[in-house]
Amino acid sequence: MALKDISFFSEDTDFTPKEKQKIREWIGSTIESEGYKRLSELNFIFCSDERLLDINKQYLNHDTYTDIITFDASEDEGVITGDVFISIDRVRENSEKFNVTERDELHRVIIHGVLHLCGYVDKKKEDKLLMTTKENEYLEKRAF
Repeated sequence: MALKDISFFSEDTDFTPKEKQKIREWIGSTIESEGYKRLSELNFIFCSDERLLDINKQYLNHDTYTDIITFDASEDEGVITGDVFISIDRVRENSEKFNVTERDELHRVIIHGVLHLCGYVDKKKEDKLLMTTKENEYLEKRAF
């Protein structure tokens, strides 16, 4: 797994995740555990609520705030390629709402995006339950 192909960017926020290399290793391990052979390119873009709302309106026709939007750009079977936009405002607010650390909430949202790229969906109740179960499984496997 080419961990160098996992990148972190910030748009309209000065947020930068800590432990980038450990996050890369954890993501790589998750992708491999899900049966994917290769990582082509995976970008995490940290932004504000307003920026993510604009993306939500423009690309998904949803006029609501959200914590994450994942764009799957994979063209080949078994290869992960995509962009994951994360609202740092939502992560901070949700960490308070769910009484967890910002770090844990950020990691949950990161792995949520990775799981979307691995084919998991969360529109129906049973799909959301499976997604949450998988998130918890991989959060427990963090070695940092």
